[in-house]
Amino acid sequence: MKTPFLITKEEILKFYKPVNPLTHKGLQGHAVIIAGSYGKIGAAVLASKSCLKSGCGLVTTFIPKCGYQILQISIPEVMVITDENANAITNINLSLLPQAIGIGPGIGKELSTQKALFEFLRINKSPLVLDADALNILAENKSWLELVPENTILTPHRKELERLIGNWNSESEKFQKTIAFSEKYKVIIVMKGAPTFIINKNKIYENTTGNAALATAGSGDALTGIITGLSAQNYESVQAAKLGVFLHGLTADIALPQTGCQSFTASDIIENLGRAFLTLEN
Repeated sequence: MKTPFLITKEEILKFYKPVNPLTHKGLQGHAVIIAGSYGKIGAAVLASKSCLKSGCGLVTTFIPKCGYQILQISIPEVMVITDENANAITNINLSLLPQAIGIGPGIGKELSTQKALFEFLRINKSPLVLDADALNILAENKSWLELVPENTILTPHRKELERLIGNWNSESEKFQKTIAFSEKYKVIIVMKGAPTFIINKNKIYENTTGNAALATAGSGDALTGIITGLSAQNYESVQAAKLGVFLHGLTADIALPQTGCQSFTASDIIENLGRAFLTLEN
């Protein structure tokens, strides 16, 4: 495997855009998060909240009906659209054209949800971040990958990556297969792990922030929200991925002295995002 480019603060500052003091919410990007199913509405909450906290001006969340009150009460800042189905996403009906869409956290793999994803991919025009069950559905329907727009960001953990690219016998084979996949479908792959790598065709980037505290439920949902929020703010896809994993890792580095590894949760990622941004500004 060739030597990866390191994602350091120095690297990030080459393209990081501090907020214009004269901006307004309409200029800060509108993102959509499509997430959740019965029993997994928390994934939609975590992704939506982290999307807002990444500097996005407006966030609309698309969820099954059962999550409506949960979302409205837990994140009053987020706008909510519901599916006609109570428990799962079955028909993604958006009357807006957002700057970026994150889809997948907690959506499950019900047949009606799979069909909804297919129909959505067929007509979608916005930059995409694909995570969790969206990746698992695509792994089972590989031909649908042709519908995924160029420079879409995929954020698989180890098991999801294996479903997409097949088994590997060594680290170098894993990278070879991931690069081949990225080149074939022209997508950016965030290989979540310790450390996290980003594969953009034949370029490999290695993140330098983060620690074992991030190995916790909902951590990936928060990352999806952060990257979607940054994509909506006009960062190029590979920049959004790099800045996203850097900030996500940084929250754990900042929080560790207070929480320790064991007690850090995905909500702590969201809690510490502001401090992570301040680290870049100081």
